Amino acid sequence: MSISTIGGIMRKEQLGKTYIHEHLYVDLSHIKKDNDAKLDDIEDVVEEINELKKSGISSIVEVTNRGMGRNIEVLTKIWEETGINIIPSAGYYKEPFFPDEVYNLDYREIAKIITDEIQSGIDDTGVKAHVIGEVGTSKENITETELKVLRAAAYAHLETGHPLFTHTTLGTMALEQLNLFQDYKVDISKVLIGHVDLNCDYDYHLRIADRGCYLGFDTIGKLKYEKDEVRIAHIKNLIDRGHIDQIVIAQDMTRKSHLKKNGGIGYNYISETFIPMAISHGITQGQIDHILIENPKRLLDI
Repeated sequence: MSISTIGGIMRKEQLGKTYIHEHLYVDLSHIKKDNDAKLDDIEDVVEEINELKKSGISSIVEVTNRGMGRNIEVLTKIWEETGINIIPSAGYYKEPFFPDEVYNLDYREIAKIITDEIQSGIDDTGVKAHVIGEVGTSKENITETELKVLRAAAYAHLETGHPLFTHTTLGTMALEQLNLFQDYKVDISKVLIGHVDLNCDYDYHLRIADRGCYLGFDTIGKLKYEKDEVRIAHIKNLIDRGHIDQIVIAQDMTRKSHLKKNGGIGYNYISETFIPMAISHGITQGQIDHILIENPKRLLDI
């Protein structure tokens, strides 16, 4: 059983502590009309990832895909200069960030592109994608084109067996995403619903968890959306209700302003700030290690 990375195939036992949903190089600036949304400060990212490794994080799932500025050459450079395991992704994000090809192709053709990137490699790099994602939906809505992409992602999953990671805008439409995937016979135990910590409601989280998928508390440190104390309370509630095996965490860094150099929280925020806070609120180190090590290992292994 194996996991595809920028540096080649690795065993799940080599993953170690894993951030499940990150961007090391991403460009959404052309749509957002904001240069801050172009995270391209490679040397600064390398410096921060080296510090992240010192704190014990060994692997990052890099969910930048087609239309988001994915750059395998840059990811290769970051891997070479840090040694961190980088797990690349295939797919398309959400509206309005789709490239033109999404509108011109049908779902079968989109599914083939995703499948080819997993089975044969991304463009001519020889690097194979491992994750189908992040594929997303709009706030409280799934557009017709997003539905097409989700359907294509489901078909690519059925073809390859690879895990499927989603984006939910402000945590909405998670149950609708799951309904769609179940309709297409997706293995829900290989689905990660992203950004549930942007919609912290105990009942909502339990309804998602009861479906058997993973829940991404993957915008940790983004305090303008939610306090981390609230995230911790909801993680603890899921643990207490028997769902520890379904929780994964990350920060979803996407902007220059997120870097420490620019006054942001930096990639090491989880280790430096969030984990000590979680322990002070009653989550144990053993539970944190389970979330960072065992759950990604089970989700990512093919």
